[in-house]
Amino acid sequence: MSNNKTLWWILLIGWMGGSTYWHVCKIKQLCDAPLSTSTVNTDTHAPTITPFTIVDGTELNLQSTGNFGFAKSGAEANMNAVKAEIDSLASFAAANPGKIITITGLYASQETNTTSFPNLGIARAAGIKTYLMSKGLPDSVFVLNGKLMDDLVFSPDSMSGGIDFTFAKRIATTENDLANEQKYESIFKPMDLYFPPASAEYIKTDENKKFVEEAKKFIAEHKDKKLLLTGHTDSDDSEAWNLTLSKKRANIVKTKFIALGMPADRILTDGKGESEPKAPNDTPAGKRANRRVTIVVQ
Repeated sequence: MSNNKTLWWILLIGWMGGSTYWHVCKIKQLCDAPLSTSTVNTDTHAPTITPFTIVDGTELNLQSTGNFGFAKSGAEANMNAVKAEIDSLASFAAANPGKIITITGLYASQETNTTSFPNLGIARAAGIKTYLMSKGLPDSVFVLNGKLMDDLVFSPDSMSGGIDFTFAKRIATTENDLANEQKYESIFKPMDLYFPPASAEYIKTDENKKFVEEAKKFIAEHKDKKLLLTGHTDSDDSEAWNLTLSKKRANIVKTKFIALGMPADRILTDGKGESEPKAPNDTPAGKRANRRVTIVVQ
């Protein structure tokens, strides 16, 4: 009797095992499925990071795997991921004062502008400008812009990016602008001096002061070297008058340099009138650039 019970138990267990196998392997077809080793990303709130890039031709190329971060409808940037690059931008701008930087802030119509700026994009750009000015850059370097982009991605209430930079050459509009564009490299490389309208006093800058100091020391130590001052004019009036005027300008500068301690016999003057323009004389800006005195040691 016991043997019969044992046989029935064996048959029952076998039938249960076979049924389970048939259901799992034949019907569900799970027996040959490979084990999954992929990791499921459960963080549905992490924003997609767009790599950060600032390029100005061949002169500047800044890149970062991070980017600015903005809260939805927020104007304040989280710039921890790109601070090193923005600091490098500030250094580049300081070394290139002839550049104008346009900062464009992006915004979407689904955002709310609670700032005093015309739109949220300009508010975002203004925040970046404020930071760059804290690094010593003047307000005149920047142009701010806002751009509506309804394809901005928020995940769910923040975005990556939101700021673009473009560069342009500054157009000198005054004699002061022209004077400030001049950079000292060597006393053997000509530098231009400019005069305010109706003034005999040339515009002094840190760069031309450096030139004068170095030239003064050099000609004191090298008795065979002299400082040459060459006057130039625009094309207004006659050639004869412009030639006279250019020589007069050079002599005015010579007088100033003598007052600074340079020996008169080591300073040569010349005038070229309108014969050597550095810009076309067909615009006021071109004429302004041509009214100058060039200084160089030779």
